[in-house]
Amino acid sequence: MATTNTTTTQYPDDFKCPISLEIMSEPVILSSGHTFDRPSIQRWLDAGHRTCPITKLPLSDTPSLIPNHALRSLISTYTASSVANAALTLSKPHHIREHPETLISNLTSKSSSPEVKLVSIEHLCQLSKRDFELRKRLTESGAVAALLGCVSLKNCVNLQEKSLKLLLNLSLDDDNKVGLVAEGAICHIIAALCDGESADCRATAATVLTSLAVVEVNKATIGAYPFAIRGLVKLLNNGVGRERKEAATALYALCSFPDNRRRAVECGAVEILVNSLDSGLERAVEVLGLLAKCKRGREEMVRFNGCVKILIHVVRNGSSRGVQYALLTLTSLCLSSEVICMEALKEGVFELCLRFLEDDNEKVRRNASSLIKVFGGAGCI
Repeated sequence: MATTNTTTTQYPDDFKCPISLEIMSEPVILSSGHTFDRPSIQRWLDAGHRTCPITKLPLSDTPSLIPNHALRSLISTYTASSVANAALTLSKPHHIREHPETLISNLTSKSSSPEVKLVSIEHLCQLSKRDFELRKRLTESGAVAALLGCVSLKNCVNLQEKSLKLLLNLSLDDDNKVGLVAEGAICHIIAALCDGESADCRATAATVLTSLAVVEVNKATIGAYPFAIRGLVKLLNNGVGRERKEAATALYALCSFPDNRRRAVECGAVEILVNSLDSGLERAVEVLGLLAKCKRGREEMVRFNGCVKILIHVVRNGSSRGVQYALLTLTSLCLSSEVICMEALKEGVFELCLRFLEDDNEKVRRNASSLIKVFGGAGCI
């Protein structure tokens, strides 16, 4: 992602990597819950550090870096629209450029019509992208309750869409992630996820869940809601385009919490994920990699006819990240089933793994090596 205009455009501090202080091109989440640009945190880890650069808390020997798709999307959207928004603001008559306090008052007033609330939320969406203090003011002013009320309004598509996008902006800040959950945001977001007025509403609701799930305690809270994971699985199955992509991303974020893997499997996620992967949604393999850590998840994959062939197709043709997770999933399955181990060998996975030992991606090399060891340990080679 180009950042050549960072000298003339003021970006939110949340968009900057805490290590390099540059706008992040590939934001990833460390297990500590903090987000860094992938190249910066990878250099930190490659140097042998096994602590979070911010909290100094210890990390595992092989720390996972979870893509922060929600933040990356916000950075991309902001970068593309910042110039256009500036031009739009300058072209508006002075009386239309409302002060933030007026906008907040219009949003929270019980006498404001849906049309007035919509205009206020549209302006607040633009302003809050790059203004941490405004986001803080919004959460302290009682605006969140009013915003959630707008999310739940029926037959107001534009109002619901903009309200969800403003909620997404507010969820950028770590303090707000917990605060929004405490204010009861989850039930409103899940309702929009399941019964949103438009595809954009449903997709954005899934993105908000992804953003909130960055905080570990929220993963458990969100997963415990009866229709949260079920709603994401349903959206993955029935949605189109961005809906499916965002649903898979949210499931990945939530299923890093073990209990949520079981919940996803019980909701029939395995079959839907394998079918989604077969139809070209590569992000589904990342979720399968997590569900394969769960015994019931592995059992469902073993029972699914064609699962191994679909995973091997990703190993042959997928992106570097897709290959990484397909190998990880196959390793888990081969460890649990000799039948799967033999099937994978017949499909030529061993030869593919040998080639991946020279791959540029360290995780692909490591996962290929692990799978080779499984074959050797099982006496299959």
